[in-house]
Amino acid sequence: MVFQLYSGVLVAAAGFMLPYYLLRSYRRGKYRDGIAERFGHYPESLLSALKGVPFIWVHAVSVGETRASIPLIKALRKRYPDHKILVSNVTETGHQIASSSQWIDHTIYFPFDFPWVIRRVFSQLKPAMIVIVETELWPNFIRYAHDEGISLALVNGRISDRSYPRYRKFRFLFLQLLKRFSVFCMQSQTDSERIVALGADREKVENTGNLKYDYELKTLSDDKAAQKKADYRVPESAKIIVAGSTHEGEEEQLLEVYRRLRESGMTELFMILIPRHPERCQQLQDLLSERGFAYRLRSQADRQTASQQSGEVLLVDTLGEVIDCYSIADLVFVGGSLVKVGGHNMLEASLVSKPVLFGVHTHNFKVISAKMIRAGAGIRVVDKNDLYEQCRLLLSEPSRARIMGQAGQALIVENSGSSERTMRHIVKML
Repeated sequence: MVFQLYSGVLVAAAGFMLPYYLLRSYRRGKYRDGIAERFGHYPESLLSALKGVPFIWVHAVSVGETRASIPLIKALRKRYPDHKILVSNVTETGHQIASSSQWIDHTIYFPFDFPWVIRRVFSQLKPAMIVIVETELWPNFIRYAHDEGISLALVNGRISDRSYPRYRKFRFLFLQLLKRFSVFCMQSQTDSERIVALGADREKVENTGNLKYDYELKTLSDDKAAQKKADYRVPESAKIIVAGSTHEGEEEQLLEVYRRLRESGMTELFMILIPRHPERCQQLQDLLSERGFAYRLRSQADRQTASQQSGEVLLVDTLGEVIDCYSIADLVFVGGSLVKVGGHNMLEASLVSKPVLFGVHTHNFKVISAKMIRAGAGIRVVDKNDLYEQCRLLLSEPSRARIMGQAGQALIVENSGSSERTMRHIVKML
């Protein structure tokens, strides 16, 4: 009865959902490629490649979840070399990140959760198991996967402070979903207690830690850093601020800080701006022009173009280059945190030993941001004025910035091991 009620509500909402996706398809162009897959229609080439072959289906809704899943996917490939890895995403950017990964064999868009669509999906795809990253719980998908005898694992599970009260109101539905899972590998003890309170069997729940700590640390020599700066055509002698995963309402503040820093005497300064959603680049080009900043798109930078000058901006309109950009930074600001988005992954900057700044809105990374502050690896700024002061301090004192970067790498090493702990459960299931 619960699933019938849910499906009825979903069908009623389809009148709003489908026009939304069609409009999104029209605006983004490439996005229309995923419409058929969202209705469970897959290319024959994919079905032939997976026919009779054992494969593991990993579902990661967007960019953050896809990147978080990579350490586990590497572990899966090592332990099960005969299995293929299929990754599904909801968002276009997540799909592009997954498609560019050497560790992933096949990628699809996640299907709409209508019963007839999900039945069609499982009539064609027969995974050995399904791994859901974080807390992307679609009732019909979970129900029919379980009915097909497919084992379900929730990994890197997280229930945010915002989501938990809402989830509790629908505990009657969660009870039906959670009993169909074989294991819950949660990010923290708080997440573990919350999933149990929603109806998960305590015997199936373990605090395995956060997969985001399991990325390999990277060290860039001076020669390689110079080479990478040359590849990006950025001024070699300038100090570089990289603003990653920014959102609307943040870029204006960042550009104001950038201008103030230069006016304060830091003339040998350069900014790399990486919006979370590349489709916003036209909007940002207009903003840069209005504010009088010379800029270049990353897609236009190659060894044949002249290097940019201090005071200019490199606007990154490509995907998959965040960590490369961080690796040549003198300091990093991680966006989604000066506005009420909830923040993005600060640990990516620590992977390459960089000092990290972020705003007060980090509820999606509550534990990580708190650990970074305690470890001396990151600084929370309250507003653009505070951001200016902290940037000025770190740029003026390279030794302080270097110590922060080292603290970040130490924090990652200290908290790593989630992939190994998660794999212990997956091995039992397979």
